[in-house]
Amino acid sequence: MSVEDVGGDTPAPPPGGVLWSISGDIRAVLMLPAAFTLQVAHRAVGAGVDQHSVFRTDPWGRGERSLRSLQLWVYGGEEAVREGRRLRGLHRTVRGTDSRGRPYHALTAANYAWVHATGFPVYRHAARYLIRPLTEAQERALYGEWLRVGRVLGIRDRDMPQTIEEFWPYFRRVLAEDIERNAVVEDLIATDRPVPPPDRGPLPLRLLLRAAWPVLLPPLARFRRFVTIGLMPPEAREAIGLEWTDAQERRLRRLCAVVRRVVPALPERLRYLPYARRARAARREAVRGAPVRRRPGAPTRSR
Repeated sequence: MSVEDVGGDTPAPPPGGVLWSISGDIRAVLMLPAAFTLQVAHRAVGAGVDQHSVFRTDPWGRGERSLRSLQLWVYGGEEAVREGRRLRGLHRTVRGTDSRGRPYHALTAANYAWVHATGFPVYRHAARYLIRPLTEAQERALYGEWLRVGRVLGIRDRDMPQTIEEFWPYFRRVLAEDIERNAVVEDLIATDRPVPPPDRGPLPLRLLLRAAWPVLLPPLARFRRFVTIGLMPPEAREAIGLEWTDAQERRLRRLCAVVRRVVPALPERLRYLPYARRARAARREAVRGAPVRRRPGAPTRSR
């Protein structure tokens, strides 16, 4: 294993940065299925999830924990470091044999780094549809901030490409050598798998969803498949073997055009996820409470 522990001085993504803006926006929730599917398409990662994860039996709990973890990486401060340690401890016993008969361990650097690496191309690609295309400077900033998150997770610099120029050859190599359409991918894009109704949230809502679930599940499953495949980078779709038509691309663009108009008009309590809302509020409070710095040599005001 070559994942290491980190200290409290690991630099977090900067407030107001590209990642700070994207990952707390509710539109990021639409990006996550594509990232997770790309992660598990890796032969070793998919085997680990297939053999050790509860995503089939507890999909809502698994999703809630994953979203909470991701928010902590970006907005959690010292809690992000503790979350990184918790994740490494959780994965220490995840080992077995993959679909090619090769032994794997979740904390092997190549496997652990791939899980993290997928976030950058998915964020970059999905932002074009749901938010706006990133400029070259924003792409570089996003990648640098994603590397910071990797350090919080215990990924060493030598195990991740350190520049965008190094990232894309690495990305294409993994797509060519280690990506497959495995059983976990099939489950994540299926429209006919049984999924239990949500078990989180207020009791009246849960009871209502439970009653309506036979009617709601089929269109929700089709929508999940649609955004999972549509918001995945095209080269990743091709590597996995996921079909995507011109008609589907047009539908996705129409949907995302509506999302781009509606979400920015929402109040902050609806537009941002909980950790992001709290972080944004804390940052505003810190800015308001910061002492005004007097320029050297500027006169003081007399009373």
